[in-house]
Amino acid sequence: MAVRVKLNSRTLDALLKGDAVQADLRSRAGRIAAAAGPGHEVSVVVGRTRARASVATATAESRRAEATDRTLTRAIDAGR
Repeated sequence: MAVRVKLNSRTLDALLKGDAVQADLRSRAGRIAAAAGPGHEVSVVVGRTRARASVATATAESRRAEATDRTLTRAIDAGR
């Protein structure tokens, strides 16, 4: 038996951009930044279709650590 699902695009759009999703993304990105070590910054941006978070190196020391030891790349599991 096939089941049809009709999505309400306005509600889905509001959900993907909502405060709860942004808080969850901020929390996950914060855990990744903490696991990667000092010198990383978290940003949460609401785009046209959804909210998204990123963690970036903010200092020369953290960039060097990422280039040599892959600290940020290895910290990705902390966000799960």
